[in-house]
Amino acid sequence: MLTKFFLLLCLYLTSISLDAQEPLKTVDSLQIIQVLSEQQEAWNTADIDSFMEGYWQSDKLVFSGSGGPVYGWDATKERYKKSYPNAEIMGKLTFTILDMTHVDINSVQMQGRYDLKRTVDDNYGYFTLLWKKINSSWLIISDHTSAGN
Repeated sequence: MLTKFFLLLCLYLTSISLDAQEPLKTVDSLQIIQVLSEQQEAWNTADIDSFMEGYWQSDKLVFSGSGGPVYGWDATKERYKKSYPNAEIMGKLTFTILDMTHVDINSVQMQGRYDLKRTVDDNYGYFTLLWKKINSSWLIISDHTSAGN
C-alpha cells in the first residue's frame, strides 16, 4: 500500500499547478492523497464499504455520473453496489491525479483520471472531486465522474 501511496504522491508532485490561487499545504495534499490511495486499495479488494469512507457521510454528498446526480452517502453507496456487484466487475482501479487546486483553506478541487482493468472489458475516464476538511479529515463532498469510452 505504501508503494501505491508514494506512486500517487510522485504523480501529484510532478503535476502540481503553478497557477493555484493559494498554495496547497503539503500536509493537506498528503492527507488527500492518502485518502485517495486508501480508496484505490479498498476498490481493488472489492470492498465498497471501505471505499466509501473517503466520502462525506451526509445527505448533502453528491455523485454525478452518466445517469445524473445521486444525492446522499447512502444512495451513492447503493449506486456503487448496484453498478459493481462483484470483484470481477470492479476490476483493478488506478487513479492518476492531474491537478489539485486550493479553493479555500478547507476546500480543494482535484481533477484526475481513473483506469479500470477488468477481465470483462477495460474502462477509463475522468473525475473532478471537491474535497472539504471536516473535523480534521479530508473527505469528498462532490464527485463528478465521466467514462472515457
